[in-house]
Amino acid sequence: MGFAVEAKALVKQFGNIRALNGLIFQIKQGEIFGLIGPNGAGKTTTLRIISTLIVPTSGNVEVFNLDSVKQAAQVRKIISYLPEEAGAYPNLSGNEYLEFMAKFNTKSKNELHETIKEAAKISGLEERLRDKTKTYSKGMKRRLLVARALMTRPKLAVLDEPASGLDVLHAYHVREIIKTYVKHHGVTVLLSSHNMLEVEYLCDRIALIDKGKIVVEGKADDLKKKYQSENLEEVFAKVVGYA
Repeated sequence: MGFAVEAKALVKQFGNIRALNGLIFQIKQGEIFGLIGPNGAGKTTTLRIISTLIVPTSGNVEVFNLDSVKQAAQVRKIISYLPEEAGAYPNLSGNEYLEFMAKFNTKSKNELHETIKEAAKISGLEERLRDKTKTYSKGMKRRLLVARALMTRPKLAVLDEPASGLDVLHAYHVREIIKTYVKHHGVTVLLSSHNMLEVEYLCDRIALIDKGKIVVEGKADDLKKKYQSENLEEVFAKVVGYA
């Protein structure tokens, strides 16, 4: 079995700023892989390259053996991407928004109906899907957007800060959505997060990124044991020299 994602010596330069500096990592098929690190470490840049939104300065990424630059159109057919700043159209109801987005990836009315039905189940919003999204709380909107990202059962779902800024209950629901969906449908997930506890709960493996490079990678329990730490925050502080 090949890798779902394989990043090879990724470099991304924005003017005088080197956002990525020889980034290397692999994601196995069917796992939840967490990319964590401080602001400006290169997380979002990495996710955007994998999602074919920007191209690397050098190096390359393969997504299920497809080159993210040379075969970008094919990559887009098998992935979904949820940016941290994503929003829903305020004057559409939840159902209308899901239908609008599903039409980009479905080929028949029956497939469209099943995709929307799937998204409704994932979101857990029930009768609120009839209401316009401008009446939703931040947590409800995020649940709708996560459902949109997963409803087509992509081979790879790329989620940037999926539960950022949510209250405890909505954050819990979003995490359960992701964990349950991967377990039942075999979707591979790449997510970034500042929340170390969230990453520890969700992810099969994690990579800590700092200054555009992976500084350590592995299972959360293994890293805590290796660095004699009680949590991932402590691991990260030790690895990058803050502790």
